Amino acid sequence: MKKGLHPENYRFVVFKDMSNGYSFLSRSTSPSKETIKWEDGNEYPLIKLEISNTSHPFFTGQNVLVDTAGRIDKFKKRYEKKK
Repeated sequence: MKKGLHPENYRFVVFKDMSNGYSFLSRSTSPSKETIKWEDGNEYPLIKLEISNTSHPFFTGQNVLVDTAGRIDKFKKRYEKKK
């Protein structure tokens, strides 16, 4: 393995899925300006996720579409068959 290839500054970070509120603690080098108090009483940097394994249709087995800007309806309207 090459030396100096991987970052050395890993720290504990809380990742929060904003679609369902699920949070988990892991290690990351990603920067964050927000913090959150975790279950152990310590404050950790917070990284917000739009989707995680608890809300992604592949992992949940449910076919739920997340459409925040009406893009799906716009697509269907544009490409629907004319009668």
